[in-house]
Amino acid sequence: MKPEFDLKAHVRHVPDFPKPGILFYDISTLLINPEAWRETVDRLKVAIEPYKPHKLVGIESRGFLVSAPLAYLLGIGFVMVRKRGKLPGEIIRHSYDLEYGQDVVEVQADAIQPGERVVVLDDLLATGGTMGAAIQLLRGVGAEVVAAASIIELTFLAGRARLDVPFSTILSYDS
Repeated sequence: MKPEFDLKAHVRHVPDFPKPGILFYDISTLLINPEAWRETVDRLKVAIEPYKPHKLVGIESRGFLVSAPLAYLLGIGFVMVRKRGKLPGEIIRHSYDLEYGQDVVEVQADAIQPGERVVVLDDLLATGGTMGAAIQLLRGVGAEVVAAASIIELTFLAGRARLDVPFSTILSYDS
């Protein structure tokens, strides 16, 4: 049995980014290490495979980095949920409230067929607002959202409580 790989050692903490008072959890240092990245993808695969999704949905933009290799490994499709105005063709949108204002997420109208089982992924779950909005958007196009997952969860922000699907993460930070 191989020893536990310390993935937290490969996540850089950047204080005051993107603005003062924010501690940014940077996965770019995880991505550049092939062993750490492989371990990350393998752990997420183990977490989401039991849900037997037809497609994986990545949230812009670092969620794409997580979802695409997993979809490839699982032999299933990959769908992008993006911010307003970044997808061509017919799109479906969902507006949601932020702490100060509103935002919009969109998906291409033909990306998911009604009844398809999907798992939503992002690099990090903070307050759960964007992931919750993506789940609502996907349900609006007829998807069966069976789970959600991320590499990192900031448990002190209680984002998991805003989700009404099973949620998996491989790294948690309590402060």
